[in-house]
Amino acid sequence: MHLGSFVVAAQFPGQGHAEALHRAVRSAEVAEEAGLAQVWLAEHHFVPYGVCPSAVTLAATLLGRTRRLRVGTAVSVLPTVHPVALGEQAALLHITSGGRFSLGVGRGGPWVDLEVFGASLEAYERGFPGSLDLLLRWLREPAVGSGEGRFRFREVLVVPRPSEALEGGPGPEVVVACTSPASVRLAGERGLPMLLGMHVGDEEKAAVVRSWREHALAAGRPEEEVRSAAHVSAGVCQIADRTEDARETLLKAMPGWLKQGLAAHMTVDGRARAMRDPYAYTEMLCGLHPVGTPRLCADRLAATAERTGIRRFALLTEGSGDLAATEENLRRLGGEVLPRLV
Repeated sequence: MHLGSFVVAAQFPGQGHAEALHRAVRSAEVAEEAGLAQVWLAEHHFVPYGVCPSAVTLAATLLGRTRRLRVGTAVSVLPTVHPVALGEQAALLHITSGGRFSLGVGRGGPWVDLEVFGASLEAYERGFPGSLDLLLRWLREPAVGSGEGRFRFREVLVVPRPSEALEGGPGPEVVVACTSPASVRLAGERGLPMLLGMHVGDEEKAAVVRSWREHALAAGRPEEEVRSAAHVSAGVCQIADRTEDARETLLKAMPGWLKQGLAAHMTVDGRARAMRDPYAYTEMLCGLHPVGTPRLCADRLAATAERTGIRRFALLTEGSGDLAATEENLRRLGGEVLPRLV
């Protein structure tokens, strides 16, 4: 079982950007001290939901501050960046960290980000597969050119080559955030592990993993590769001596953050968007994920692993909105929950 922390750099009501980012950096340092395997970093633009606009930049900071921890993006949004630029950054982090970097990518949403960064709605709605394939070529081939699609350029050398990090081994791990059947198929056909969201329960995640396997095998991916795919399950974790205290901590803090953060999203084309009820959503998350005593948290994680086959977890531990409470939460996750899962 590989437990990791999911860092959103959430700006809770009454907090500033610097406070949220300080908590994000400090929580990664504590995650390593607590014995966790990985930290996953969210990326958002122009909203207080999360104040990290570049997950790959924050990953560089954390890789420099840690020695053992694997650091991943969850996710770098492909439609708003050039795949080659992101590939160069990923290769650089992969090599300089000794292979401790994971690149999570996703399609993002139809947000105003597309307008600000000069991308089109087309890039969001239909351009993700082509961008992903160009990124994968950059991470795997010695020279790359592109004569079709959104990005066109003559062949150039890949510098630095990510394969040079571990004596000719593979480049950085690439994980795909999957929120639709199309993205599940895309990831499966390319043999890329999935990152599944915290709003999804075990039964739905198990069904998604089965679908991924079917697409992967149909595309001719090796059976061993399919069996060993290290998918990631995102969730929320809050630990207390009494389950009601853990729930109360999140129900007091998270709805205010969710209401403020989610309401700030602006669509690029004015399309209507449904808002979740923040309190009901927090209650749902408490019911789905490890929120409670150390024993309950361990049992829920073990049950998810058994039902879905997923053994990597990205757990949001900053749901209290408080740095000291987040640090204690991480230490209890590593010291009281992880040993029960070994």
